[in-house]
Parts: sequence; structure tokens; C-alpha cells
Amino acid sequence: MVEALLTVFVTGITGLALWYSYFILWIRPQRLRDKLRSQGIHGPPPSFLHGNIPEMRSILHEHKLKQAQAEGSVSKLTADYSSSLFPYLSYWKKKYGPIFMFSTGSIQILHVTHPDLVKEIGLCKSMDLGKPSYLQKDRGALLGKGILTSNGALWSHQRKVIAPELFMDKVKGMVGLMVEAAILLSNSWGTLLEHSGDATEIVVDEELRRFSADVVSRACFGSSFADGKEIFSRLRKLQMVMSKSSMLIGIPGLRCSYAHLASILYLPLKRNREEWKLNREIRALISNIVKERMEHSSESPAKDLLQSIIEGGSAVMNSDLGSAETFIVDNCKNLYFAGHETVSVTATWCLMLLASHPQWQDSVRDEVLEVFQGRKIDFDMIRKLKVLTMVIQETLRLFPPSASVVRETLQSVKLGDIQLPKGITTSTTISMLHHDHDNWGADADEFNPNRFSRGIASACRLPHTYLPFGIGMRTCLGQTFAMVELKVLLSSLLSRFTFSLSPSYRHSPAFRLTIEPEFGVPLIMKQLR
Repeated sequence: MVEALLTVFVTGITGLALWYSYFILWIRPQRLRDKLRSQGIHGPPPSFLHGNIPEMRSILHEHKLKQAQAEGSVSKLTADYSSSLFPYLSYWKKKYGPIFMFSTGSIQILHVTHPDLVKEIGLCKSMDLGKPSYLQKDRGALLGKGILTSNGALWSHQRKVIAPELFMDKVKGMVGLMVEAAILLSNSWGTLLEHSGDATEIVVDEELRRFSADVVSRACFGSSFADGKEIFSRLRKLQMVMSKSSMLIGIPGLRCSYAHLASILYLPLKRNREEWKLNREIRALISNIVKERMEHSSESPAKDLLQSIIEGGSAVMNSDLGSAETFIVDNCKNLYFAGHETVSVTATWCLMLLASHPQWQDSVRDEVLEVFQGRKIDFDMIRKLKVLTMVIQETLRLFPPSASVVRETLQSVKLGDIQLPKGITTSTTISMLHHDHDNWGADADEFNPNRFSRGIASACRLPHTYLPFGIGMRTCLGQTFAMVELKVLLSSLLSRFTFSLSPSYRHSPAFRLTIEPEFGVPLIMKQLR
């Protein structure tokens, strides 16, 4: 009798689990898709459990075969990389138009490149359109519940704490620290040339990454790169581990829906163990820095970003926004990662473009030498660098650090004429917008900084589709900091050295949470005479 009851119980529980899984993986997603179809939105038909992942793999595999057959041909340096990294999105856009839906497992994605709907997303002030919930699972080890992934009251508090420390008046006071870091870098490159003769080849990626890490450490956390070296090293390792989890990298929720399932279930796979280990180490290193700060600054605390985060963490202790330690650690991880990775990769692409367009390199250098006249760099000088600003803006158009802008409807939201039900993820591939010939002109695939000569508002027909720093309420808080840092770095280097592209350079943009050169950027560097 007991055995019979136990069998019935187990059978019932198994049946409920199977029904729940079927509801989560098919019925609920199907209802969301039906609501979009009823409004004229279509896309490739998904399969059970995997959604459109099999078709995505097939299209990507076919594209890689074509690339291999064409190996040896010269790839255009400034072409739209989205067609190579995400060929399924380009294929579906041609088939279904600028607004289409697809599925990665249980996550339903509305891909948007229609300018009107992009504008609606940017204008939406509702908290019901926020960062996708899968991010905290998909990139939890790297970003946790920091400002880049949180929503609602927690995000509002984080923004209130962090934003004032990155306003223009605060950034002006950081220029001296940026200049010191730039001098250290240029002096080290000068020493390298002294030992190697008139010219040397240098792979700039890691050098620029160390510079940017040094600036973030000095300006935001009151320490040198040496103090944060272990944190940056582990963040980079974690970034590489997470970006290698699937051949379909860069797709919203893919790790969470499919490849990341084992991590959600805490299965001790090799990749998961590595992620967990790095996460523990990063957390411990940040906690040590915070502990040291709190022990030595009780009487006269430093007025920097780290101190603001510590004080912001104290404010959540008596609320339902989580623990103070998690608040501090997660936001430090966000700023350590985003604050140095995006700047360094943009500087890398910028030097690559200037090295391959010597006329623009000369124009920037002439401007820098005219403005600086041998004096130490200050903020007023940086503001006068108009040509360099145009070059950076064009670099961000051609190689935006982030591949896409993603949002999730936390409640039902109306954007234009489209009613989006709760649970839809919107995704906009930035490169597609930045290479739209109807918007940017026939030379959209060319490096032409002149298009920004009268500012962003006049650079194209629809300036709201220029999204290097994101869009709407969630626009990057550190964009002023990043632009000033890039100008200090590039002006310092170009005032001392000339650069040309090495014959060994292989152009292959890769998605590693940011868009970066897969094989690095080797440049031939010479001392300016």
C-alpha cells in the first residue's frame, strides 16, 4: 500500500514537473509570440526547447565556411562587422524587415533596428522597461546586481550614488591623474624605442588596457594600477571564460537559456568551477580594498567614487535592496570592468584607424601640437581638440564597444503602435544602425570623421540612432569620463609617436562582451621628429 502511494506520489510530482517545464519552455513563450504576431510582427519559427538556436548555429556555420573559402582576400577594415559576427540577424532582417522576433530557448527576443521604434525605446521613461533579468544570471559572476544589470529602486539608488561622481565638474578634477598615467605609458614606449632603434612593432591592446585600468584605479578608487592589478587580471580572465561559453556569443540570454543551464543548476563543470573561483577571488580582493579604506578613512574620508559607493552601501543596510557588502562589491566590479574595458578597446580601434589613415593621423597631430605647444595638458586644452573629437566619434560609430542595446518589459509596455507584453526582450544591434546607408549616406562603411564636423546632431539624418553609449535613461554614466580619458591618451601618444599598421595585422572584430580585435592590433611605432 505504501509503495503504491509512493509510486502515485512520484508519478504525480514527475507529471507536474514535466507540465511546468512544458509551460515555461513552450506554452508561455508561444503566448508571447502570438501577441506579437497579432500586431504583424513575424520571425523564424522556433523549435521546442531550443527555439531558433539550431537555425542560428546552421547559419553561423555556413557563414564560417564561406569565410574560410574566401581566406586570403583583404577584408575591409571599416565594414559592418555584425554581418560576420551575427549573420543570422542580418539574414532575418533581410527576410522579415527591421522588426522581427526570434527565440533563444524560453527567452523571446524582439530585434529592433527600425529608427522610429529605436527612438521610442530611447524616449521611454518607464521603469517597466529595464535591463533583462537574465543578465544577472548570464553575467552574474562579472556584474552581479550592479548598476549595469539592476532595475527599479535598486538601480535608482545606484544611479543617485554614482552619477554625481562622473559629472563634468568632477571629471575636470581627474584630468591631472589621467595625464600622469599617459606620461608613464608614453615614457615606457619611448624607452622601448630607445632600445630597438628608429622603429619597433608593438601590440597595443594590453598596453592600453593597463593604462585605462591605471586611470580608473587612480581617479575612481584612489589607488594605482598596482593595487588593482589582481582585480583587473581576474576580471579579464572571467571575461574571456564567459565569452567562450558558446559559438553563439553575443545573443541575449543564450547562456542563460541554453549553454548556461548547467551554471544555473550549479553543476560543477570545468567552466562553471573556473567562473566561481574567479568570482570568489574578485570579491575577496574588492572587499579587502574596501576594508582598508574604511579602516584608514574614518576621520577624513576620501572624496572619490569608491567612498560614495561605500556610503551608498551603508544606506541599503536598513532597506530591502540587499546587503551593503553585495552593493559595494557588485558596483565596484561594474565600474572596474566597464570603466576600463570600453575605453581601452575604443583607444585600440582608434589607433588602428589612424594608423591606416595617415592623413587623419597627421591632422590630429597638427591640432594637438598647435593646442599644446609643449605645455602640460589641462582640461581647457582638451576641450579645444575638435579634430580628435571627430575621430573618436567616428571610431565609436564604426566600432561601438557594446554589440547591442537590450531591454526587457518588466510589465506590459506600449512603444509607438506596438504593445509589448511582459517578458519580451528587445535587442538592437548597434552596428546595424551605425552602418545604415539611408541614414549615414553612401559612405557609411568608410572612415570619415568629417561627418561629425558640426556635431552629432548633424552627422546623419537620424542622430537618435547613434548609440555608442547606449540609449535613454540607461545611457552610460561614464561617457564624459571616457571621452576625456580618450583625448588625454591619444593626444599624448600622437604628440610623441607616429603609427602605421603592421603587415601582420589581421582584421577580425570579435565579441568578448565588448567588440575587440580578435588577434590584437600590432602597429609600427616611430619617434616623432
